[in-house]
Order: sequence, then structure tokens, then C-alpha cells
Amino acid sequence: MNSPTTCLLFRIGLFLLLSVAFARPADGQEQAALPATRADTLRGSVTPQRAWWEVTYYDLHVAVQPEDSSIRGYNSITYRVTGSPRKLQIDLQPPLRIDRVTQDGRELSWQRAGNSSAYFVEVPTTLSRDSLYTLSVHYHGQPKVAENPPWDGGFIWAEDPRGNPWIATANQGLGASAWWPNKDHQTAEPDSMSIHITVPDPLVNVSNGRLRDTIRHANGTTTWSWFVSNPINNYNIAVNAGHYVHFSDTFKGEDGKLDLDYWVLEQHLDKAKEQFRQVKPMMRCFEDWFGPYPFYEDSYKLVETPYLGMEHQSAVAYGNRFQNGYRGEDLSGTGWGLKWDFILVHESAHEWWGNNITTKDIADMWGHEGFTSYAESIYTECRFGKQAAAEYTRGLRDRIQNRQPVTGRYGLNDEGSGDMYYKAHNMLHMIRHIIDDDSTWKNILRGLNKTFRHQTVTAGQVERYIIRHSGRELDDLFDQYLHYGGLPVLRYYIDDLNRLHYRWQADLPHFDMPLKVRVTGGEYSFIYPVSERWKTIRLRDTNTLEVDPNFYIRTDSLSKP
Repeated sequence: MNSPTTCLLFRIGLFLLLSVAFARPADGQEQAALPATRADTLRGSVTPQRAWWEVTYYDLHVAVQPEDSSIRGYNSITYRVTGSPRKLQIDLQPPLRIDRVTQDGRELSWQRAGNSSAYFVEVPTTLSRDSLYTLSVHYHGQPKVAENPPWDGGFIWAEDPRGNPWIATANQGLGASAWWPNKDHQTAEPDSMSIHITVPDPLVNVSNGRLRDTIRHANGTTTWSWFVSNPINNYNIAVNAGHYVHFSDTFKGEDGKLDLDYWVLEQHLDKAKEQFRQVKPMMRCFEDWFGPYPFYEDSYKLVETPYLGMEHQSAVAYGNRFQNGYRGEDLSGTGWGLKWDFILVHESAHEWWGNNITTKDIADMWGHEGFTSYAESIYTECRFGKQAAAEYTRGLRDRIQNRQPVTGRYGLNDEGSGDMYYKAHNMLHMIRHIIDDDSTWKNILRGLNKTFRHQTVTAGQVERYIIRHSGRELDDLFDQYLHYGGLPVLRYYIDDLNRLHYRWQADLPHFDMPLKVRVTGGEYSFIYPVSERWKTIRLRDTNTLEVDPNFYIRTDSLSKP
């Protein structure tokens, strides 16, 4: 929801996601898009079998059995009829299998769509519009094992350093249906959710929201029941089972007292207490820039995991080994990235960008990862100043490939290229400098989180909000940076009369974006190149052009046009 880690939401050296959270940086070779299949469409689009109903509540019950890496359980789905009832699509990925589906005490028939994850359930056609119904899906099997989480998602069956079972889930991009049956599309957020995870003793399971109850069973297992009182995206639902200990704190935030809960392996308690001191200054910074933490009712949690991390709502997965940087490295190469814990900051920023505001289609995942990556720069600014933040942002550019569009293909569960992280980050940084008013920019970031609070949105909605509240014509900028692989090029030359001639070269035939340059010494000032024609200005004391480094473009100096 899932940064240059996942979603972390991230993916470094890989095409991640992420997310979801974690994310993935773009250091590897981008792969050509494969032809779309029916399975892609069933997974990634609002099919007719999804369109006529909306989820209001999930009640998930899962027993986790580490001895044979299997799970068994059921999900009761309360839904509202919003259209004309027809077959109802439920998603569950193989090798998991549905055993039976019931509604109102009667068993319903169902059929799987080929080799896809989609099952079509025969519900009564007499269902009443605007009424609520509850359908229960019982299932079992051995879920897909995550080979390289969080980038390759699924179930993680690991051992902690003492050889004890350590179990987790990470499935941004892959989808929540990798381990539980649901309406697996980013538009389908329940209003609330109960999560009941049964694990062998003495394992502790930490999931999203608040712990409501623990029930110990005679067979040596315990059910840990959690409740999420806010809308939540499917891929954020998490199992975290280990030999955890718990400590807590509180943060006095914009919406009152926020509970801070930390669940870590017992042997790492002292390290965690020291490293997680970074949470409060991070919260203070993010609330100042983005608005109140979006899930006060569900608390904020960090949960130590056997993988790098993921933006699981109100239960952020943390696996950075209690060190600063990204696995101890600075992704920007500037030194600033070693001043704070990358996974803690990045994955927590997803609570605003990805969890509070969720894109309707994973093709617009830059709306999660780009803003979250940019939040790293905001945190750097809060701690070390605006210049440090700008250096951090610019330092990430070497990781951008500029080969494929940031935006993926809609309706196919295609999250686009890894440039969703650093290219979108630099695009947002550049927009801030085009707006040229930090107060306006902060109000836009806060306004996005307030206006679209707990909603799913399109990228277009986010873009139009920024355009409207900035007063700048940014349509061409968004189009070029998000829908084409390359960067715009400023072509220019200085003639014998000391006149600067300049124009844009871009994929868009009528590209128009203001640019800050220094042409006569002193301060940077705006010029307004277009792609249709050359523009000219007379220079005075210089015959060189210097582009503001906060603008992410290419330049081409010509001797003649």
C-alpha cells in the first residue's frame, strides 16, 4: 500500500510490488509488458460480477498450522446490493481451495473461472437493492510461499534467531486473495473488519486494529481477535505470529492522544526501545505536513517481521534490524539517508499515502509510492532543513530508469514501472518549486488527506486537486512524467547577439511547463518554454544558462537550432 522497499511498500534492484508498501526502487532492467489475459482482467478490473455489490464488513477466521504450512478458515462477507444481482465474484488464489459457500443458512453453488483466482457464486437473483446480506466462504490449503518478501508476496514461514516459528504475510500487488477469500480489488474497502487468527501456543499473533480478545483452546492454540474500525484495503490485512513482547507509549497529536504500540522479539526489546524513539518526531513532522494520523481509533503499531517491511494499516511491518538507512545504506548517496530509519519512516508514511488515500487501480500506484517516497524528503526537512531535503531528493535520481511510464495499464492489476518511487518523488518536489510557495504546498498535502480521507481515488482526482489549489497549469507535467518513459528536454542556444533561444522537446506535442533558470546572475527566475516554437530573451552579463537543480529535466545545448 505497500516505497523503494515495499509498500513498501519497496523494491530495490527489483521491479517491486508496495506495495502496496512496501515498494521497489528501479535499479533493475524493466520488463516488457506481457499480453493481457482473461485472468488479468478478472483480477484487475471491476467486472460485472463485482460491480453490483459493495463490501461493508469482513469477519475473517483463520487457523495457521506451521507444522504443514497450511491454513484453514472462513470469511463472512457482509455486502450491500447496489445494482442488479447476478453471479458474485470472490477471489482466492491457488493452491488454496474453497470448500463451501453459504448465505442465510443455505449452501450456494459456485464455479471457478478457468485457472484464475476468480470464483463465481450463484446468489439469489431476488436480493433487494440497498439491503445487506452476509455470505460465508470456507476454505483451506497451503498458501503461496513468499520466496523474496515483500517483493515476491505470500505467506512467510520463517524462524527467529532462536529457532522459534516466525510467521507473517506480505502480499501487496499479489493480492490479499493469496491467503484469504475476498473481493480483491483496491476499490473494495470494508467499512470495518474483524480478524481472528488462531496460532499454536506460545506464539502471539498481531494483526491490524485493536486487540479485542484472546481465547485459549484445549488443543494448545490461541485465537487472537483484532478489530479494525476504519476502512482498510485488503492487502493491508496481516498475520504476524511470533514470540513477541509488547511495550507502548502515547503521542499527543492533532486529534488527541494516539496510542503507540510496539511488538518485537523478546531478545530485541532494548534495541527496539532505542530505535523506535524516532516515531514521535516522525509523527510530529507528518501530522504537520499531511494532517492528523488517519487512524487514531485503531492506534499506531510497529511489528517486527522476518522480512523488510510493509505498510500494513495500523500494524506497520518492520524488519530493518533496528538501524538507520535502508538495511544500513543510504539510497540517496548523500549521507542524509543514514540519519533516520528508512523502513520506519517510509512504511509509516503510507498511513497517509496509500492507506488513508488509496488508488482505485493499482496502475496508479505512484499515488502511494511517489508521495510516500517524497515523505522521506519531508521528514529530512523537518529534521535537517530544506536544503538537506532537496539534496536527498536529487540524490535519488541515479536510481530512476526513465524507460517506461510510471503509470501501469488500467484494469489488469498492472502497477506500472519502478519509477513510481523516485521519479514521482522528484516530480512532486519539482511541483513544489513551480508553485513556489511552501505554505500553499503544505496546505495542498494536508488538503488531499482531508478531502479524500478514507477514500479510494483515481490519479486524476489527485492531479485535479493539486492543479485547482495551486493555481498552476500542471496537466502537461503530470501527463509527461507519469505516462511517458522519458524526460522533457530543454533545447537552447545563445546566438552572437547574446540572446537565449529555448524550447521544450517532449513526448507531448504541445508540452508547456515553467522552468526556473539563472541567466543573468543572482536569483533563479522563471522562463516559460513551450514545445511548439522557440522563445527568445536577451542576456546581459552572461552567456551561460543554469537550470535550477530542483527541476528534474534534461538539457541540450545547441550551437545552432
